[in-house]
Amino acid sequence: MNTFGTNFRLTTYGESHGAALGGIVDGMPPGVKLDMQSIQSMLDRRRTGRDTLTSQRREEDVPEILSGITGDGVTLGTPIGFIFRNKDARSGDYREVEHRYRPNHADYCYEQRYGLRDARGGGRSSARETVCRVMGGALAMQALHSRYPALTIEARVTSVGGVGYDDVLRLLSENATDTRLPYDEKLEEDMRQAVAATRDRHDSVGGVVTCLVKGLPAGVGNPVFGKLHAVLAAAMMSINAAKGFEYGLGCELAASHGSEVLDMFNPGFVPTLTSTNYSGGIQGGISNGMPIFFSVYFKPTPTISRPLEMPDEDGNLSELCVKGRHDPCVALRAPVIVESMAALTLADLTLIR
Repeated sequence: MNTFGTNFRLTTYGESHGAALGGIVDGMPPGVKLDMQSIQSMLDRRRTGRDTLTSQRREEDVPEILSGITGDGVTLGTPIGFIFRNKDARSGDYREVEHRYRPNHADYCYEQRYGLRDARGGGRSSARETVCRVMGGALAMQALHSRYPALTIEARVTSVGGVGYDDVLRLLSENATDTRLPYDEKLEEDMRQAVAATRDRHDSVGGVVTCLVKGLPAGVGNPVFGKLHAVLAAAMMSINAAKGFEYGLGCELAASHGSEVLDMFNPGFVPTLTSTNYSGGIQGGISNGMPIFFSVYFKPTPTISRPLEMPDEDGNLSELCVKGRHDPCVALRAPVIVESMAALTLADLTLIR
């Protein structure tokens, strides 16, 4: 399946080391004046090679829009086609693993599923594919703003290898009148140092990204199948290396008593609907108008710069050190991807043509 969404749909194509990647967005409302600078800003946040703590593959990631907008950047309501041409692929780095299976990668599974695989950078399983998600999400964001001007979607890395902010979901649950993602300059630097130290050891580390959605009205989602938190979870878990999702107070609720985590209504629903937000802005699968927040957990990058034993197609093990350019922590570039998938999800649920 290469299409996400029903009413607002993103279809992506292309491989990590192919000629290009691209996509088609269908369901974009007509008459939306696109802010191309804002779109490029989101793409730049995902782009590799801008930071010593990310992959050093250098792609421009400037989209070529093929259809769906006027000459002055107004959407026509027709499918928007776009393409990103690959310019810095080094397929030779993967020649030694063309007939071997890298641990914790999709190599073996892809081959079992399709009977063959693209060994060049992982093909479709590469995080390079997410450039198309960010483009689709940037378009979805602008479509959403045309209907909900106050809507904001913000994501941030909140933990790297256990270094970071404590109890972020509880903090957001208990500050319903002043909801914001935490920021501490020293902790931000501590997380960067943790990634740098891991990279210097030729290793990788996992991380957590927390996302906050504000300005979404009550009534979005469905009460049985298609619950808002369920479709958000499905969207987030489709991102490369995502291993877990929790919203509201999340897993902590399993160790709580009901009396401790009730979101009590405020008189007249002022200044907010409820005095706390343990539910994370969603009840019964439907938004209640409070801020929505959730965390996505990312595994360590499976490719590390150390010799690893890898089997060939006959199961014979031998030691190889994988070449290529890889992120020591995939979570660092994930926030804008999380924001994009959230925007695509909300656009699909609200922008019904």
